[in-house]
Amino acid sequence: MVDALPLRPGMRVIEIGRGPGAMAREIAARIGEGHVLAVDRSATAVKQAEAGCAAEIAAGRMSVREASAEDFALLPGEAPYDLAVAIRVGAFDGRFPAAGEQARPRLRAALVPGGKLYIDGGDPLREFPLSQ
Repeated sequence: MVDALPLRPGMRVIEIGRGPGAMAREIAARIGEGHVLAVDRSATAVKQAEAGCAAEIAAGRMSVREASAEDFALLPGEAPYDLAVAIRVGAFDGRFPAAGEQARPRLRAALVPGGKLYIDGGDPLREFPLSQ
């Protein structure tokens, strides 16, 4: 999945629903001095990611936040992100379409102009339309 993302050094990336953080760690390794924000609605998953990604967090290349996709917002003064990725997240894979409708404007506001959201369900990823 990470190979399919259009990553480049220095990017700012949001991973939504990241569980224990394996994908976020791999993204952080590929973007060098960029930053990954790992977001999950589960407090347990956030704690797992904090433990499993301690080195990346300590280096300032990753942060973890508890939030759902439909409630996500940038913090005051937080710079927007270049792209987002969500794997097996119900708000985007069709399981919870109402949550997806609420999440669209939230993510659009958190990304730079032209920023994209990639989800599973393609070959292996597909772009999720944020403008609708």
